[in-house]
Amino acid sequence: MNYNTAEFEFACALPSQLPNSDLPEIVFAGRSNVGKSSLLNKIFNRKSLARVSSVPGKTITMNFYGADNVKFVDLPGYGYVRLSKDEKKRFGVLMEEYFNSGRNIVLAVELIDMRHPLSEDDRNMINFFKDMNIPFIIVMTKADKLKKTAYEERLRLSKQELAFAGDVHTIPFSAVSGQGLAGIKNYIEKSAVENCKCKLNTSV
Repeated sequence: MNYNTAEFEFACALPSQLPNSDLPEIVFAGRSNVGKSSLLNKIFNRKSLARVSSVPGKTITMNFYGADNVKFVDLPGYGYVRLSKDEKKRFGVLMEEYFNSGRNIVLAVELIDMRHPLSEDDRNMINFFKDMNIPFIIVMTKADKLKKTAYEERLRLSKQELAFAGDVHTIPFSAVSGQGLAGIKNYIEKSAVENCKCKLNTSV
């Protein structure tokens, strides 16, 4: 896949603004400030295509990017307590419409902060993907911020914390060193290619 063709396409704040789903979509989800923008920029090999913010809750829209006939969808970060009730309600309606409108979602990338135990919001999102039968992987961000002993301990504990998720692929990732990037791209490309083959087969 040619990630160098990546472009920001549009941002959606309301269900009425959602585009048609005519291409495979890769969804990125996670708590506010978990590093979704940093991961997207690393995938696209850009410094600032996806805006990186030090302020949790900054991404208040669903952002769409396109690259090589695949859509990349950056969902609003969840778990930011300072959002107003109206904003939380709007997010809920937008998310519900997105996931229940028959979109061509071929893979979800759930980001969790490797430094901390799994949150209840993380757990709920993973269960949501399972209930919706959406294939997903888990990316453990900010792996470079842990020293070796702490890194190995978090790897061990995360296996226990994620046991409920089943046989899910978990990839430690660093936006600084690029650790895990090749594996993440592999799952993205495999999901997109398999989806395209399915489309071709059904059209014969």
